[in-house]
Amino acid sequence: MLAFVGPDALPLLAALMGLMIGSFLNVVIHRLPLMMEQQWANECAEFSGQDAAPVADLNAVAKAASDAAPVFSLSQPRSRCPHCGHPIAWHENIPVVSYLFLRGQCSACGAGISLRYPLVELVTAGLFYFCVARWGASFTALIWCGFSAALVTLAMIDWDTTLLPDDITLPLVWGGLIAAALHWNTGVSLSDALWGAVGGYLALWVVYWGFKLVTGKEGMGYGDFKLFAALGAWFGWTALVPIILMASVLGAVVGVGLKFSSNLREGGFLPFGPFLAIAGLTALFFGPQSILRWVGLSL
Repeated sequence: MLAFVGPDALPLLAALMGLMIGSFLNVVIHRLPLMMEQQWANECAEFSGQDAAPVADLNAVAKAASDAAPVFSLSQPRSRCPHCGHPIAWHENIPVVSYLFLRGQCSACGAGISLRYPLVELVTAGLFYFCVARWGASFTALIWCGFSAALVTLAMIDWDTTLLPDDITLPLVWGGLIAAALHWNTGVSLSDALWGAVGGYLALWVVYWGFKLVTGKEGMGYGDFKLFAALGAWFGWTALVPIILMASVLGAVVGVGLKFSSNLREGGFLPFGPFLAIAGLTALFFGPQSILRWVGLSL
């Protein structure tokens, strides 16, 4: 099929695919944390029920809870307006186009639709365009498109909920190692990817425990360790310093800005995952060593 598509049209085709993938990412960003919370609630209810009820009664309670609980997944139930419950029709779910046609409002109740939905779609489309424009119709372009989609999803979920789901971070680590092993990620050997993953995880693990021993508080979550390990697997161990440097500077600047504007969330914390993701995408576009050159640290 690609033989009938000109090389100049391939990036545009990838961008169109990116728009559709971006629409799906919006679903993942919204629903995956809710699915995790539902799973935790079910596990807690099951655990507490074992202490509170005889074994003979637990089966009936579990069955009743299972029958009463609605099916909730990435595909079910059908997407609805959070304000009025209006089911979103297919023609109201066309990436970017539907948002513009509806003027950013629900067709039923007129409630505003967040601008973030089309922005996620457009960013994903731009990332897919870049990957295919740079690497053409290749496995390398395909894996970097997947990498980009994963980082967009993780950044938005972490910003909203301070969660970095294992369902995305762990496959991202393995994906980087497998891509290096199959030579799809040119320039990064399997050895560099392996030590990048190890170094990325251990670096933030040490920071976490050092901060906790000194202050008695947790400065970050384990998801940050796994995301940094994934970036190390994709870019190699030599990229760890520029990536963590850029993420730290960005986080500090944004944190100070939010503090002075009184928009810092309750507790005064700021998720680190979005800044790791931005640094990872910057490394994808310009190369990790470019970050060091920008701050005058390149050898």
